[in-house]
Amino acid sequence: MVAIRPLGPSDVDSVLGAPGLFDEPPTREATERFLASPGHHLLMAFDDDGGRALGFVSGVEMTHPDKGTELFLYELGVDDTARRQGVGTALVAALRELGRERGCYGMWVLTEADNDPALGTYRKAGATEESAHVMLGWELRK
Repeated sequence: MVAIRPLGPSDVDSVLGAPGLFDEPPTREATERFLASPGHHLLMAFDDDGGRALGFVSGVEMTHPDKGTELFLYELGVDDTARRQGVGTALVAALRELGRERGCYGMWVLTEADNDPALGTYRKAGATEESAHVMLGWELRK
């Protein structure tokens, strides 16, 4: 059993205290900015005692004039010791429910076609494959 809770501006240390859940260790500046930004959501799963972070999911609300607001599942991270125990699925479901509560018309995520663990988690949480996309990007830092 895990406890999932949304984090806010006063929870920066919870994020910084769980660097292994992220691709790179979070920085204080970026964490403060993310948690303080309206429409930015970070939900964290904790063990029964509430002390150890087991995983997180982040999402960003995106609004467009002709579409309304949708929720982009930005990133999902689960501790190696907590994988295949439903933590990721529970986090995705909690983010989906938050999106519903906030009036989002949909939620979406991008992942690699060969990322079987992520695909399994998203499908288990109710996602359906909509189409094959090509993602293009621009490096803006010098």
